Amino acid sequence: MTRWLDDDEQRTWRAFLAVSQLVQEELDRQLQRDSGMPHAYYAMLVKLSEAPGRTMRMSELAAEVNSSQSRLSHAVKRLEERGWVRREPCAADRRVSWAVLTDQGLAVLTAAAPGHVEAVRQTLFDRLTPDQLRQLAEICAAVLPTPDPSTPS
Repeated sequence: MTRWLDDDEQRTWRAFLAVSQLVQEELDRQLQRDSGMPHAYYAMLVKLSEAPGRTMRMSELAAEVNSSQSRLSHAVKRLEERGWVRREPCAADRRVSWAVLTDQGLAVLTAAAPGHVEAVRQTLFDRLTPDQLRQLAEICAAVLPTPDPSTPS
């Protein structure tokens, strides 16, 4: 038996979809305008910048940015063409490729970050009270999958 959404759930669901789309589109627009990159590329550069040695397995990077392997491979190819990322084979396992954030990629990320953070603030955080921000954090934590403690990070 289908558990249809009631009126309140339907309004909440549609509002969630609209907010999600609004935030993503605004961040993408700002990054394209100011830094010449889509939000997805920015997210990849951020993940690589936070990784030890600015290096991650391609499969791990795909998981971190919620992308398929093929979509990530295509994006990394574009980032390589710009000189922001390079791919390196793994000496220990020929099936593994590493994505490495280059110095140029780090410089591009560093230059893009202030505008991106301001867009995040204007689009989302500045519109919320401290209590709403805390509630949003709790809601996100409740919805996101709990990391498996047996999986190495």
